[in-house]
Amino acid sequence: MWVALSYACWGISIVLALWMLYDWFKVDTTFSEEVLTSSREGELEAVSEKHRI
Repeated sequence: MWVALSYACWGISIVLALWMLYDWFKVDTTFSEEVLTSSREGELEAVSEKHRI
């Protein structure tokens, strides 16, 4: 029982690692470095937030 559970956990770990590598490659080839390191979302949130003091 424990051996099968151990193999299942290793299998899930390998699948997740491969998925992360695939996603990393996909994002890296889809977007430029400037887009990935920009803080545009933070600027948009700062402009859209309205604080009342």
